[in-house]
Amino acid sequence: MLLLIGYMLLGSVAGLIAGIFGLGGGVIIVPALIMTFSYLHFPVQVLTHLAVGTSLASIVFTSLSAIYVHHKKQAINWHLALKLSCGMFIGGLLGAYFADFMSGELLQRIFSLYALCVALQMWFSWRPKAQLHLPKASGCTILGLGIGCVSGLFGIAGGSLVVPILALYEVPIKNAIATSAATGFPIALAGALGYCIMGMNNSLLPEYSFGYIYWPAGLGIILTSTFFAKVGARLAHQLAPQKVQKLFALVLVLIAFLLFF
Repeated sequence: MLLLIGYMLLGSVAGLIAGIFGLGGGVIIVPALIMTFSYLHFPVQVLTHLAVGTSLASIVFTSLSAIYVHHKKQAINWHLALKLSCGMFIGGLLGAYFADFMSGELLQRIFSLYALCVALQMWFSWRPKAQLHLPKASGCTILGLGIGCVSGLFGIAGGSLVVPILALYEVPIKNAIATSAATGFPIALAGALGYCIMGMNNSLLPEYSFGYIYWPAGLGIILTSTFFAKVGARLAHQLAPQKVQKLFALVLVLIAFLLFF
């Protein structure tokens, strides 16, 4: 029961982050699940893969909730989101495929370095100056493929990549965040599907797992993240996210060091 409450609290935080920053929440969900699964003594060979797969499964639902609010605000560039989504879906599957060939320790350390990069980006409020025109459909597909692959590997929705990239391509920041939330769905769906397939028939998986998705944690996160993603998306249109991003950056630095060492 206490674990379920913990998963629900985690979903609340992840949902808020997803809505406010367009990050999808995976950057918080994955390390929290790694620590929780370590406490539960899950086999180290599958522990990190379970955390990533479960994160992606929960983001499928969180992203839908955030998309609903951003769409009502008419902030999503659907034409651009659809052009990116095809490549992102394929990339999400590839990310899950590549992750299955990595040890849990290697995947965990790569994720910690990624979290540190996100923290630095948020602390310094770094966003590239808008200076490029959006590529054509084929260019967007290739761009989406790369983003999807990295996102599928780390169990995130790709917002930390999509938002600065779209800013580089002259997309206003609120539209970039909203469009990032929209593209989080195909990434998470493909990644979750990939982790399900790659984890099938693994004898080390704990009970209630379906591939590399541990459903007790996934359902607990989904129960609250979908609601709080709507709250976060509304706050994104009312607040300047810079007010909280430095605090969030410090938390990410701590998480990165804990995971790496």
